[in-house]
Amino acid sequence: MKLIRKDVISMTLPILAEQLFVMSMGMINTMMAGHIGKEAVSAIGMVDSVNNIFIAFFSALAIGGMVVVAQFIGQGNIKKANAATKQALYSGIFIAFVITIFMFLFKEPLIKVLFGSVDHLVMSSTDKYLSITLLTYPFITIDLICNGILRGAGDTKTPMKITIFMNVMNVVFTFTLINVVKLGVTGAALGIAMARVIGGIIVLSVLLRGSKIIKLTQLKKFKLDKSLLKPIFSIGLPASVESLVFNGGKLITQIYIVNMGTAAIAANSITSSIAGMINIPGNALCVTATALVGQYMGRNDSDGAQKTLGYIIKISTTALIIMAIVSLPFARILPSLYTSDQEIINISAHVIRLNSLFIPVWSIAFVLPAGLKGAGDAKYTMITTFIGMWAFRVTLGYFIGVSLNMGLAGVWMGMFIDWVVRGILYFIRFLKGKWKGHVVIGKDVELTSA
Repeated sequence: MKLIRKDVISMTLPILAEQLFVMSMGMINTMMAGHIGKEAVSAIGMVDSVNNIFIAFFSALAIGGMVVVAQFIGQGNIKKANAATKQALYSGIFIAFVITIFMFLFKEPLIKVLFGSVDHLVMSSTDKYLSITLLTYPFITIDLICNGILRGAGDTKTPMKITIFMNVMNVVFTFTLINVVKLGVTGAALGIAMARVIGGIIVLSVLLRGSKIIKLTQLKKFKLDKSLLKPIFSIGLPASVESLVFNGGKLITQIYIVNMGTAAIAANSITSSIAGMINIPGNALCVTATALVGQYMGRNDSDGAQKTLGYIIKISTTALIIMAIVSLPFARILPSLYTSDQEIINISAHVIRLNSLFIPVWSIAFVLPAGLKGAGDAKYTMITTFIGMWAFRVTLGYFIGVSLNMGLAGVWMGMFIDWVVRGILYFIRFLKGKWKGHVVIGKDVELTSA
């Protein structure tokens, strides 16, 4: 158990520092947008609900590469880990370019379909913000896949340093473009876009130079390798479908919220930012769970994977309980950092209190399935996400929030019930141990390309 504890702590601390910095910078950006006006906060919140679908999709593809690399590292097969890195990166960039072109061509009708009921000022800001940020999708993909591969190889410090630097640049650029150059929402979009480009270039250069284990070589020489792509996409595709289902459902709930008015839209954006800060330990341990379980499974040590995942669940639940207790007294103070609008503060404070009551359940609803994906059990998490999202978050969220007229709090209640139901299903899966029987890579995987 001491070794497990040491592995978990050494891997999690850099990720935790990274998450803390990322969320802090995100809060600062939202605060800066808030001082442009509630229309800006609303527009950025709506566009982010679209962008986050694709970012989560790219993250899910990155999980496939991360798990396969982690399992090859667990086997001690560095050559195949490096080959899998190139396969994951090239296929991910290709998919990102296709999505970017599609979004650029159809962004206007998409905005009208999703957010056509908002007022003119919000719609204009939405178009500006989306037009710029969607062009960064390929760089986001490079950043996510490369950082995921480094974490899968056990290197969490390098992604931490790159992400911290990227987010500092984001704040500097955004502050300058909003407050000095006076570009408003356009400045906010350009700030984050410039930071993403820099982050993608830096992490790619790290892999080209080579880390302690992973190195990207012979960029011009590439051939699709089915023997490596199959295990990558056996994790990445179910995780991507799960991501699309999950974030598609979130987008639908965003449409409910749009119809509740600008104050509700802004309150949802602010509360989501605050909830993300509260949940930093949980997000950090998700990454740790995937990487460590993947490495244990690569060593064919399913019992070690189970003990490690069980330990991670315990500490993540404990951490989230502490964060919930700490956040309760500040339920009104935190949203007041973003805005002086009392209606928005009142709505946000109510939802933050509800979030504090349910956030401890988040651990078994998200950290636990992150570990199951590390073992290759991605299809089960995909199916349960589909059930939970559409039966509870979307359907029940609409009933409580719209039909019962409970507003934003009702929509979030649907989400909390989704956490509880899926958490129970994942916990039963974990106890029964079926997830330990999945095989992502075998000893006989052949290396046919470099």
